[in-house]
Amino acid sequence: MRAWVVHSPGPIDSRPLRRAERETPEPGPGQVRVRVRCCGVCRTDLHLAEGDLPPRRPDISPGHEVVGYVDALGPGARRFGAGERIGVAWLGRTDGTCRFCRRGAENLCLAPTFTGWDVDGGYADACLVDEAYAYRLPEEIGDEQAAPLLCAGIIGYRALLRAAVPAGGRLGIYGFGGSAHLTAQVALATGLRVHVLTRGEHNQRLAAELGVDSVGEAGGAPPEPLDGAIMFAPVGDLVPVALRALERGGTLAMAGIWSSDIPALNYADTLFQERRLVSVTANTRQDGEAFLRLASRLKVRATTVGYPMVEAPRAMSDLKHGRFGGAAVLHN
Repeated sequence: MRAWVVHSPGPIDSRPLRRAERETPEPGPGQVRVRVRCCGVCRTDLHLAEGDLPPRRPDISPGHEVVGYVDALGPGARRFGAGERIGVAWLGRTDGTCRFCRRGAENLCLAPTFTGWDVDGGYADACLVDEAYAYRLPEEIGDEQAAPLLCAGIIGYRALLRAAVPAGGRLGIYGFGGSAHLTAQVALATGLRVHVLTRGEHNQRLAAELGVDSVGEAGGAPPEPLDGAIMFAPVGDLVPVALRALERGGTLAMAGIWSSDIPALNYADTLFQERRLVSVTANTRQDGEAFLRLASRLKVRATTVGYPMVEAPRAMSDLKHGRFGGAAVLHN
């Protein structure tokens, strides 16, 4: 089968991805093989290709927003049937026994496995998944629409919970790509006021089209104090800016797996009056199931740009340089 692999991590325009021919993988106990129909391009994939997030093994295939159909079942796998459409997401497996898993916080598992980082992901003709960590997808959401929901959507949903905005409150969103534009839809549909601060004409236009309450530059100030904010942009310099924009008792949630360094914080200026800075680490399967139900009920829709799988490097480059708004999706 054909697969893209991270062969030599480096700047995306130096083409760190390489097209490879591999044996089609056979599912092991409890696994199913997914014939990939499409796979979203997540900023985490970009961090992996560029080496900000060091690959866990050589020649890993990225991709953890996978939509496809079960075409082989491993021993003991019975949750899904052959031909069933499923989604494969970032959380590939947990140990189920560590102190965090035992208390229901599997996103903090001490020995997790992540799709497209520890095990090969969806930038390929097929991939494997532990059936307990795959998702059934709402029938009314098509393949290209469903792909970004599997990471961008789920992580954005968890970040929204972590931001702890009260009912009817004011949410700030810093950066407005694949995850943020889905989170904004949920926030608006649940009655929050949403202020977007982002760079790039495409992202600003998309935010305005979705009906947010204001759109401004990433380093600017929102028109009113924020009860909570989410930092989607992996830019540490924006953290003090966002903290200063918070109302007393507000929370800033960092949604990405990687960020540039955060400059020194002045306590009185940014954290006093019970402002909080929290991070978001992966997600639980309960987060994923809850978000997919919510996305279906609220009719959350991804703004997508499709690319043939053979053009994965171009899709990543376009993401890096902000050449589109919303989310890129690769198609086989």
